[in-house]
Amino acid sequence: MKHLTNREEEIMEVFWTKGAIYVKDIIDEMPEPKPHYNTVSTIVRGLEDKGFVGHEQFGNTYRYSAIISREEFSKDTIKSMVGKYFNKSYASVVSMFVEEEKISIEEIKELIKQAKSAKNGNDE
Repeated sequence: MKHLTNREEEIMEVFWTKGAIYVKDIIDEMPEPKPHYNTVSTIVRGLEDKGFVGHEQFGNTYRYSAIISREEFSKDTIKSMVGKYFNKSYASVVSMFVEEEKISIEEIKELIKQAKSAKNGNDE
């Protein structure tokens, strides 16, 4: 999956929250100072070129919507980061979180329990 700029991610958040939407409505959702219509339109077309959004045409205007879900984007972003910064080792990521006290051993044990339950098809 291709990388997104901060502004592209901001616009994707609007798609993921609002669904199918016109460029003018994307601008309404953005914080001040509002970007120019042409700027947002260019970014949205770039997102379409990258395969993140698609469009429907209504006369002279287009309504855009996300093709990639937030979940799919998040998973691919994490996979990319683990590959790039942690030598493809998810254990190294967890180890870093433990060392930084972002997650406790008890939380890890609970995650293992949930993973085992999910793998066995239980809803405990």
